Amino acid sequence: HKGHPEVEGTMGQVPDGIQLVESIADVERLNIASDSPIAYVTQTTLSVDETVEIVAALKRKYPHITQPKKQDICYATQNRQDAVKFMAPQVEIVIVVGSPNSSNSNRLRELSEKLGVISYMVDHPDQLQPEWFVNKKRVGLTAGASAPESLAQSIIERIKSFGPRQVKNLEGIVETTAFALPKGLND
Repeated sequence: HKGHPEVEGTMGQVPDGIQLVESIADVERLNIASDSPIAYVTQTTLSVDETVEIVAALKRKYPHITQPKKQDICYATQNRQDAVKFMAPQVEIVIVVGSPNSSNSNRLRELSEKLGVISYMVDHPDQLQPEWFVNKKRVGLTAGASAPESLAQSIIERIKSFGPRQVKNLEGIVETTAFALPKGLND
């Protein structure tokens, strides 16, 4: 997405050699010679669902396009979007824990709204409004990939303060991947 730090940083490495593609219409507007070497990468905070149609359009237009050697989609983003798809039909409102500049948090909110559920994104418990929960028996909560668990827990506690609420965790994929710190940071 235009303006996302990952996209800006990547494009800044080769300013004249990278074109940002955010839609199938963008693919159609590409004017690259058919014999030119071409490759694509995707923003890691996008889900497979968000990229599949654009990647297919790129492959149709440029059959020789080089794709990433490894899956560059963030598994956490995909897991969370799959969980929202499962959760949304069961709730009346969805609270997304995440920062307004978080791409994957915004996608979670947009996805739940697309599925017909009122959704709000907050990055602090004080942002929750009691009126959001009036006559709501089932509240869904999800969090962006970078939202700390402690923040999600404090938001759950704040929601419970608005009236009797029972917390039920939906079964899903347990994320266990741990990333090592880069050299120099763990010394």
